[in-house]
Amino acid sequence: MKQRKIPMRTCVITKEKCEKKDLVRIVRTPEGTVEVDVTGKKNGRGAYLKKNLEVFNKAKQNKALERILEIKINDEIYDSLEKLVK
Repeated sequence: MKQRKIPMRTCVITKEKCEKKDLVRIVRTPEGTVEVDVTGKKNGRGAYLKKNLEVFNKAKQNKALERILEIKINDEIYDSLEKLVK
């Protein structure tokens, strides 16, 4: 039996390659809104973050997501990320 390929993605903060299930995807939709993509399949420009509170805080401090997604990100998104980890 053929073994399935495990999708790997890179965290934009740590630059670590991880399995897709170990990361959270944040998406800038074509309408211009920013959302946390739990399914990993929404349309738009996406960025992956490791499911770690320290990584989320670092992303908030250096505004890396804002640069990557090229849009202003509200604190609500960061709050929902923190809830997702807890």
